[in-house]
Amino acid sequence: MVRCIAIDDEPLALRQIKSYIERTENLELVAHCRNAYEAQQVLEKQSVDLIFVDINMPDMNGLDFVRSLTSMHYIVFTTAHAEFALEGFKLNAIDYLLKPFSYEEFMKASQKVMSLVDLVERCHAAESAIAQNEAEEADKEFISVKADYKTQLVKIADIVYLESAGEYVRLHIEDNTTITTLFRLKNMETTLPQDTFLRVHRSYIVNLKRITSYTRGRIFLDNGEYIPLGENYKERFFEYFNNGQ
Repeated sequence: MVRCIAIDDEPLALRQIKSYIERTENLELVAHCRNAYEAQQVLEKQSVDLIFVDINMPDMNGLDFVRSLTSMHYIVFTTAHAEFALEGFKLNAIDYLLKPFSYEEFMKASQKVMSLVDLVERCHAAESAIAQNEAEEADKEFISVKADYKTQLVKIADIVYLESAGEYVRLHIEDNTTITTLFRLKNMETTLPQDTFLRVHRSYIVNLKRITSYTRGRIFLDNGEYIPLGENYKERFFEYFNNGQ
């Protein structure tokens, strides 16, 4: 819903714009004002998206009123004076309606605004989705494990391999340190990204990016260690490498 105010010192013109707004879907009339000062008071208290404003008004004209605005609003000028059109558009007005204008002309101006509002909302939604995806990707870079009475964040890419130790799992990290956590290897297998980590033995999961070479029974890793390749896991392991990884 686009929230609007109408500003005009002529009662009949103000009544007409008010009626146009009220009969238009997706427009909500917040207030109708007889001068710029009334409108300023409304803007201090209310959230307003769109302002329909006359130009030739006493005390403060519509052009000066728009120049005085400190927050962003969509502006449609409504006036009987065509000579102010260029000045109005210099103030980034969406449209300039010459009195007397029909409801059809009013609708065209309103549609321009609603299209812009929709575009801005979709851009904001896209930006939010991108930010959320980036946050989710950042979350995927780490795994949280409980060890030594605290929760540690371990960068997944730093894990060389995982080793089962009964009810525990020992994480072997690239700096030759280990982290032991109360976790079953089977559960860890489902937690880690399956395109990077592979179960190669009933007691081992390996980071595929850390493999330097392999034989029929051993897998050699970039930290200088090797782990066994279990008979029941060979087919899946060789399938991964034979398919070009």
